Amino acid sequence: MSRIKTALDGLKAQGRKALIPYVMAGYPFADITPDLMHGMVAAGADIIELGVPFSDPSADGPVIQKAGEKALACGIGTQQVLAMVKAFRTADPKTPVVLMGYANPVERYDLLHGKDAFIRDASSAGVDGILVVDYPPEECVDFAAKLRERQMDLIFLLAPTSTDKRMAQVDKVASGYVYYVSLKGVTGAGTLDTGAVEAMLPRIRQYVSLPVGVGFGIRDAVTARAVSKVADAVVIGSRIIQLIEPQPRTQVVETASAFLREIRAALDA
Repeated sequence: MSRIKTALDGLKAQGRKALIPYVMAGYPFADITPDLMHGMVAAGADIIELGVPFSDPSADGPVIQKAGEKALACGIGTQQVLAMVKAFRTADPKTPVVLMGYANPVERYDLLHGKDAFIRDASSAGVDGILVVDYPPEECVDFAAKLRERQMDLIFLLAPTSTDKRMAQVDKVASGYVYYVSLKGVTGAGTLDTGAVEAMLPRIRQYVSLPVGVGFGIRDAVTARAVSKVADAVVIGSRIIQLIEPQPRTQVVETASAFLREIRAALDA
């Protein structure tokens, strides 16, 4: 059983909802990510999504694009991201970590290090889940099986435009949870319509048996709490990036932690 399933099953048994923050690996300082991850866990994060920097992030809005560009400029690539997870694992053997990114870095890693090297090294580092934005479910059966052999989950995005057929395809290969993108467009775009989310989740659950996390557009405790009433998990990314971007190094962890403590309190209220 993966750490993700263990964590989500435990929260469900307690009647609680998962808080899943997203941060870009190597941002806003190249060496801060393991400390930031620990701070977020201490503030109430249940699973951490860690962005893998990529030069052409088609699903990301300006905030996360800028973060990825800065991380790349600091020399952060897939190998460095795996080293960050490994460093985090030395003190935290329990909190699930999901890598979120694109096909190109995964496939380039295998090209450089050998067939299935990404899966092998991600597992060795302590990664629990992979979300590859541009991998369609119908082409991921083997990839998903290889991940499951190492107790890792393959996570997929669903959107307001997802068809019933697409959701059924995702259910066949996904594990851990699915991530419902509550807005049309890129990360950080628009204002969340909680009514639309509430209407969509029963339809998703007709086809998908996994827990459903909701993200894109969640910026404060009020919205997070409203979403948590219908979702199994709340995912927050762009807002955290915006908050930590202007901070001096000494304030990055506390700034993110203070925000997440507020969200955690709202989810548990």
